[in-house]
Amino acid sequence: MECKEIETILLEALSLEEVKVTQEGTHYKIIAVGDCFDGMGRVKQQQTIYGPLMAHITSGELHAITINAFTPTQWKREKVFNM
Repeated sequence: MECKEIETILLEALSLEEVKVTQEGTHYKIIAVGDCFDGMGRVKQQQTIYGPLMAHITSGELHAITINAFTPTQWKREKVFNM
């Protein structure tokens, strides 16, 4: 599955400001930024991302996924610390 296709699915399904998907072999890393994650625990954030992708996960098209979800404020802070 193409990274851009995953980004499109997530942007259309969720109220996200930004989505970045990278791939190394069969492993995908998803960074999602949106106000929708405000007040959610990490598990709920991941469930929110998994939801729109579930058909692709159950079919085996998507296999290994790492998810990092941030509010816009958290994302700004994360980018500063990781520069």
